[in-house]
Amino acid sequence: MYRVLIPVDTNEDRALAQADYVKSLPNAAESVEAYLMFVFTGHSNELPQEFEKFKSASRIASVRRAQESLEEAGIEVTVLEDSGDTEDDILDEAEARDVDSIVLGGRKRSPVGKAIFGSTTQGIILGSDRPVVVTGGSGD
Repeated sequence: MYRVLIPVDTNEDRALAQADYVKSLPNAAESVEAYLMFVFTGHSNELPQEFEKFKSASRIASVRRAQESLEEAGIEVTVLEDSGDTEDDILDEAEARDVDSIVLGGRKRSPVGKAIFGSTTQGIILGSDRPVVVTGGSGD
Protein backbone atom coordinates (compact mmCIF):
# COMPACT_ATOMS: atom_id res chain seq x y z
CA MET A 1 0.00 0.00 0.00
CA TYR A 2 1.29 3.47 -0.93
CA ARG A 3 0.46 5.93 1.88
CA VAL A 4 0.06 9.62 1.13
CA LEU A 5 -0.37 12.52 3.55
CA ILE A 6 -2.49 15.36 2.12
CA PRO A 7 -2.45 18.41 4.38
CA VAL A 8 -5.17 20.84 3.25
CA ASP A 9 -6.10 24.35 4.26
CA THR A 10 -9.45 26.07 3.77
CA ASN A 11 -9.01 26.64 0.02
CA GLU A 12 -11.25 24.17 -1.82
CA ASP A 13 -9.52 24.56 -5.21
CA ARG A 14 -6.13 23.68 -3.74
CA ALA A 15 -7.60 20.72 -1.84
CA LEU A 16 -9.23 19.40 -5.01
CA ALA A 17 -5.97 19.84 -6.97
CA GLN A 18 -4.22 17.79 -4.30
CA ALA A 19 -6.93 15.11 -4.50
CA ASP A 20 -6.68 15.09 -8.30
CA TYR A 21 -2.95 14.43 -8.10
CA VAL A 22 -3.47 11.50 -5.72
CA LYS A 23 -6.21 10.09 -7.96
CA SER A 24 -3.77 10.21 -10.89
CA LEU A 25 -1.28 7.90 -9.17
CA PRO A 26 -0.97 4.45 -10.81
CA ASN A 27 -3.64 2.03 -9.60
CA ALA A 28 -4.77 4.60 -7.03
CA ALA A 29 -8.04 2.86 -6.13
CA GLU A 30 -6.25 -0.39 -5.37
CA SER A 31 -2.93 0.77 -4.00
CA VAL A 32 -3.23 4.22 -2.39
CA GLU A 33 -4.19 4.98 1.19
CA ALA A 34 -4.75 8.70 1.78
CA TYR A 35 -4.48 10.63 5.04
CA LEU A 36 -6.29 13.94 4.61
CA MET A 37 -5.09 16.36 7.29
CA PHE A 38 -6.31 19.73 8.53
CA VAL A 39 -4.38 21.65 11.18
CA PHE A 40 -6.29 24.13 13.29
CA THR A 41 -3.70 26.80 14.00
CA GLY A 42 -3.53 28.29 17.46
CA HIS A 43 -3.18 26.87 20.93
CA SER A 44 -3.42 23.11 21.10
CA ASN A 45 -6.13 23.20 23.81
CA GLU A 46 -8.57 25.43 22.01
CA LEU A 47 -9.89 26.00 18.51
CA PRO A 48 -9.35 29.40 16.92
CA GLN A 49 -12.55 31.42 17.08
CA GLU A 50 -13.15 31.32 13.31
CA PHE A 51 -13.21 27.48 13.44
CA GLU A 52 -15.12 27.17 16.73
CA LYS A 53 -18.37 26.42 14.86
CA PHE A 54 -16.82 23.50 12.96
CA LYS A 55 -15.49 21.43 15.90
CA SER A 56 -14.22 18.85 13.42
CA ALA A 57 -12.03 18.87 10.33
CA SER A 58 -14.67 16.80 8.52
CA ARG A 59 -17.03 19.77 8.60
CA ILE A 60 -14.64 22.10 6.78
CA ALA A 61 -15.64 22.38 3.11
CA SER A 62 -12.15 21.86 1.65
CA VAL A 63 -11.65 18.69 3.69
CA ARG A 64 -15.11 17.39 2.85
CA ARG A 65 -14.76 18.05 -0.88
CA ALA A 66 -11.31 16.45 -1.12
CA GLN A 67 -12.53 13.44 0.86
CA GLU A 68 -15.57 13.02 -1.40
CA SER A 69 -13.40 13.31 -4.52
CA LEU A 70 -10.95 10.68 -3.30
CA GLU A 71 -13.66 8.29 -2.09
CA GLU A 72 -15.54 8.57 -5.40
CA ALA A 73 -12.32 7.38 -7.06
CA GLY A 74 -12.24 4.37 -4.73
CA ILE A 75 -9.34 5.59 -2.61
CA GLU A 76 -9.35 4.76 1.10
CA VAL A 77 -9.33 8.04 3.09
CA THR A 78 -8.69 8.78 6.76
CA VAL A 79 -9.35 12.33 7.97
CA LEU A 80 -6.88 13.63 10.54
CA GLU A 81 -7.02 16.84 12.52
CA ASP A 82 -4.57 18.57 14.75
CA SER A 83 -3.98 21.97 16.23
CA GLY A 84 -0.84 23.93 16.83
CA ASP A 85 2.14 24.54 14.59
CA THR A 86 1.21 23.51 11.05
CA GLU A 87 4.67 22.62 9.76
CA ASP A 88 5.70 20.56 12.79
CA ASP A 89 2.34 18.80 12.94
CA ILE A 90 2.53 17.80 9.27
CA LEU A 91 6.07 16.47 9.62
CA ASP A 92 5.18 14.63 12.83
CA GLU A 93 2.11 13.03 11.23
CA ALA A 94 4.13 11.97 8.17
CA GLU A 95 6.57 10.24 10.50
CA ALA A 96 3.87 8.67 12.70
CA ARG A 97 1.91 7.30 9.72
CA ASP A 98 5.12 6.35 7.88
CA VAL A 99 3.75 7.86 4.67
CA ASP A 100 5.53 7.40 1.38
CA SER A 101 4.97 11.00 0.27
CA ILE A 102 3.39 14.32 1.22
CA VAL A 103 1.15 16.13 -1.27
CA LEU A 104 0.92 19.88 -0.62
CA GLY A 105 -1.25 22.48 -2.29
CA GLY A 106 0.94 25.31 -3.47
CA ARG A 107 0.01 28.93 -3.89
CA LYS A 108 1.76 31.83 -5.46
CA ARG A 109 3.62 34.20 -3.17
CA SER A 110 6.09 36.90 -3.95
CA PRO A 111 9.61 36.51 -2.59
CA VAL A 112 8.87 39.37 -0.17
CA GLY A 113 5.68 37.61 0.99
CA LYS A 114 7.65 34.45 1.69
CA ALA A 115 10.31 36.37 3.59
CA ILE A 116 7.79 38.22 5.74
CA PHE A 117 5.24 35.48 6.35
CA GLY A 118 7.36 32.37 5.88
CA SER A 119 6.27 29.41 3.84
CA THR A 120 4.84 26.24 5.29
CA THR A 121 5.42 24.55 1.94
CA GLN A 122 9.08 25.53 1.94
CA GLY A 123 9.48 24.36 5.53
CA ILE A 124 7.93 20.97 4.73
CA ILE A 125 10.13 20.52 1.67
CA LEU A 126 13.28 21.36 3.62
CA GLY A 127 12.29 19.49 6.79
CA SER A 128 10.97 16.25 5.35
CA ASP A 129 12.94 13.11 4.62
CA ARG A 130 10.13 11.94 2.31
CA PRO A 131 9.22 12.98 -1.23
CA VAL A 132 7.06 16.11 -1.29
CA VAL A 133 4.81 16.96 -4.22
CA VAL A 134 3.44 20.49 -4.60
CA THR A 135 0.32 20.73 -6.73
CA GLY A 136 -1.14 23.80 -8.35
CA GLY A 137 -4.46 25.39 -7.57
CA SER A 138 -5.75 28.88 -7.32
CA GLY A 139 -4.29 31.36 -4.87
CA ASP A 140 -6.27 32.58 -1.88
